[in-house]
Amino acid sequence: MDLTLGKMRRLQQAASNRGTFTVLAIDHRGPLRRRLEREPGVGNVDDALADVKRDIVRALASASTAVLLDPEFGLGACIPTGALPGNIGLLIALDTGSTGDPAVLKTGLVEGWDPARMARVGGSGVKLLVYYHPESPNAEEVEALVARVAAQCEQAEIPLYLEPLSFDPTDPSRPLSSGRRRAVVVETARRLTPLGVDILKAEFPVNAVEQADEASWREACEELTANSRVPWVLLSAGVSLPVFVRQTAVACAAGASGVIAGRALWNEAVTVDIDRRRRFLESDAQARLAEVRSICEQTGRSCFR
Repeated sequence: MDLTLGKMRRLQQAASNRGTFTVLAIDHRGPLRRRLEREPGVGNVDDALADVKRDIVRALASASTAVLLDPEFGLGACIPTGALPGNIGLLIALDTGSTGDPAVLKTGLVEGWDPARMARVGGSGVKLLVYYHPESPNAEEVEALVARVAAQCEQAEIPLYLEPLSFDPTDPSRPLSSGRRRAVVVETARRLTPLGVDILKAEFPVNAVEQADEASWREACEELTANSRVPWVLLSAGVSLPVFVRQTAVACAAGASGVIAGRALWNEAVTVDIDRRRRFLESDAQARLAEVRSICEQTGRSCFR
């Protein structure tokens, strides 16, 4: 990889000594807020959201290579309190998060934040989520956004982790078939990674429910590896833990450099029952993370190769 010293150092901060990633993602906002709003006795939802993030990070950060947080709630909850240890990498979301609405597939940017500010507060990387389909009418607009943010990251010497989410431009509420999803995920990597991206945070390139054959999974992941100009890591996309573990094993064997994982690891912690949350985080969640990290460490491809 041809990187500035600043980018190289920040990648080292977010990766393991082997150059693989097991990143704990807890930059979720809207979907978590909506879940907490349904909890009896929740009180102030923003405070509850920050508390959940702080507890998840405090329990799991040390077993991760880095943590992905949002500026609005995550940074304030986790840095001043010491929940995020100083020796763990910090990725910061520049986007406002998934809309959760198939009718509104547009990236919002967090007001008052840019890559330079994220570097100043100690960030190891910038994460940008975009909704993208190569044949969508707004494809060029999304490509321009990626290139613009990439240029800002280059100026600040901070790596850009790009998370493109696919959709069907004819009907965004309908999931892509497994074959179409593979084609879109691979073509997206081919088109977007040359725009200044440093790490691709990719969807699993097939629908695991529709296409259960792991040999076809590996073939699709190998095609993704061949078409990405940069190292790629797998996102969890809310699938169950058993499915995500299988996906992680296949992806890493096929060239992925690890994972950036969220709900598959900590989903049951989203509750205002603090005792139940902490019991889960100290047992099942830690075991899940250890299992996933072991796979990434043993079989993931170093991002520095």
